[in-house]
Amino acid sequence: MEGRAVNVVDISHKPSPHSRRNRAGRLLWGLVQATLFRAVPRPMHSLRARLLRLFGANVSLKARVCPRVRIWAPWNLTMEDYATLADDVDCYCVAPIRIGSHSTVSQYTYLCAATHDFEDPKFPLRPAPITIGRDCWVAASCFVGPGVSIGDGTVVGARSSVFKDLPAWKVCTGTPARVVRDRMIKESQP
Repeated sequence: MEGRAVNVVDISHKPSPHSRRNRAGRLLWGLVQATLFRAVPRPMHSLRARLLRLFGANVSLKARVCPRVRIWAPWNLTMEDYATLADDVDCYCVAPIRIGSHSTVSQYTYLCAATHDFEDPKFPLRPAPITIGRDCWVAASCFVGPGVSIGDGTVVGARSSVFKDLPAWKVCTGTPARVVRDRMIKESQP
């Protein structure tokens, strides 16, 4: 059954779905992120992790957060040991985003933990968490959509778009991302 067209509602004057506290926190964080956070020298990842912790993030001091990453609401970010957010990653964490240990999110990737209900004339925001398991690599310029879980050990190829959950220990590419093969780990050479 086809949906019927409705008149477009002017949403430009719609009140924010976020509390005043949320908006004030994001404003203060934006100032800190644009100044202190970016000014911290590149190798001093633990200092950036401490700044994120001041704003409620659950970030390991062993995590690697590069200076040019953009984080929308740090209180919704969890990063385990040696998890990495590269420069120019956009982490839109309206809902919680969790990045497992030893996982890397490469440059220009967009982690988008919210969407809008386009069938509702009020176009309400719909937050949905993102989980990236341990030992993953989300390569450059990927899009990871709301509500997605990426299984442990999975590699998402560059410029892929992830709209549905991906299983563990696979290599996935494309738009939408799909499994192209198992991820095999080579034995170490002595």
